Amino acid sequence: MVEIKLKKGKEKAVLQRHPWVFSGALDKIKGAPENGDVVRVHSANNDFLAYGYFNDQSRVAVRLLEWNEDYVIDEAWYEQKINNAIQSRAHLLKSKYTNTCRLIFSEADFLPGLIVDKYDDFLSIQILSTGIEKAKTIIIDILVKALQPKGIFDRSDATARTHEGITAENGLLWGEAPAAFIEVRENDITYHINIAEGQKSGFYCDQRDNRKLLAAYADGKSVLDCFSYSGGFSLNAFKNGATTVTSVDSSALAIETLKQNIELNKFDSKNHTAIQSDVNKQLRIFKEEGKKFDIVVLDPPKYAPSRSALDRAARAYKDLNRLGLLLLESGGLLATFSCSGAVDIETFKQIIAWAALDAGKEVQVIRQFSQPEDHPVRLSFPEGEYLKGLLVRVL
Repeated sequence: MVEIKLKKGKEKAVLQRHPWVFSGALDKIKGAPENGDVVRVHSANNDFLAYGYFNDQSRVAVRLLEWNEDYVIDEAWYEQKINNAIQSRAHLLKSKYTNTCRLIFSEADFLPGLIVDKYDDFLSIQILSTGIEKAKTIIIDILVKALQPKGIFDRSDATARTHEGITAENGLLWGEAPAAFIEVRENDITYHINIAEGQKSGFYCDQRDNRKLLAAYADGKSVLDCFSYSGGFSLNAFKNGATTVTSVDSSALAIETLKQNIELNKFDSKNHTAIQSDVNKQLRIFKEEGKKFDIVVLDPPKYAPSRSALDRAARAYKDLNRLGLLLLESGGLLATFSCSGAVDIETFKQIIAWAALDAGKEVQVIRQFSQPEDHPVRLSFPEGEYLKGLLVRVL
């Protein structure tokens, strides 16, 4: 097996079980590894540190898998890691009210670059590293054996693959192809989702708990759900007694899916307004019209894909939240989120404070939101804590 020696002093993060080794930490490579090969990582003193996937196309040159030298990264190793991840979600898989969740969450489950989401009897996977790409056949066989799904669909079309030097993929990997829309349940609400063409892997199950938490405030309220996608916050608000819900998203497919979901759950469509529009543009229109809401939800896409984009993202988050706050009177609630891993919760709080100042609003934070348990965070890998949110009350 190829051995990679690190520069002196660069072993600290590896010893602390952080799963990334950056290209600048590499000193010598003994052998000629192909991208995706498993390599041995050694310290400058030649002590064994870990096994990991190598990739000379990526800024993360080695994605670490295993710190025990006696283990072999073979089919049995993959089976153990996959089964451990599934077993840790066993209670979620038994739920009567939810049949969708994340089964494997990349580095958090010791499988860097592998994401597997369960949608009823179908699995949607994203393969975001060359190492996982090389092991794809093994992984598919293990998932079939463990879960007996109807089908496994590949949604490996994320930009992360380009950073690894591999092309995007989208198509059936095993079994039966999902219908254009399949039904799933979350928090006892039914959704039509589109695995093949929907955003990410087809649905955002990372907001499951937050949708339910926020819905507790919706009884008798008017709700504005921005970046609504297929309607997670909108549907939960209706289920919990919202009088009116306005949903805004730029995607025609998202709006069409949301309308189907309103009908599917037998909510009164007369109390729902669906708007296909750029959210920032629509918020400005609402402001000019003097429109007000009791609850405003802002769940935008990732504005800061890396720390280098942080300043630009902070300005975008501030302006978005300023516009949202301007649509709230005293007592109104703003539920605001960031899925940018580069934006930590303290930075996000500061951004919202700036937004409130610019909007001329005095606010209180009454709740913090985070990602659910099927999106766990390894303490040795804080970058995995990407989703954060605040529930803010206007005074």
